[in-house]
Amino acid sequence: MVSMIVGNKGSGKTKNLINQVREAATVSKGNVVCIEKGDSLRFDLNYQIRLIDIEEYRISGPAAYYGFVCGLLAGNYDITHIFGDATFKILCGKDARDFEALAVFVEDLAKLTASLSVSIVLTVSCEQSDLPERVHSFIQK
Repeated sequence: MVSMIVGNKGSGKTKNLINQVREAATVSKGNVVCIEKGDSLRFDLNYQIRLIDIEEYRISGPAAYYGFVCGLLAGNYDITHIFGDATFKILCGKDARDFEALAVFVEDLAKLTASLSVSIVLTVSCEQSDLPERVHSFIQK
């Protein structure tokens, strides 16, 4: 299952994500992973959560990010939740937004997780109306 927390900068997406990560860590019978760009969440999350600074692996672009997630899941069958912060920064760079690339990325993740017992939640900085209609079903209400 894939879902997105959508909103403009300062709308509370990361705080919402942190709350969901913490909740997942209390109920998961497996591993919880949080991917971010940088290490700003290291003091907000419990040591039991695998926090990954994507910059350490020099990952950028949708294909590389998708491959990274596939590698995580292939290497650890016990992952139950993956959380990703700052999705556009990882997919497109600091201030760029490619809505079509995001849509393809989310659809590919949905296909990947269709047969797996893993939940993926991403934060996306934009207005909901900016996103292609076909990915609106992935937006958390």
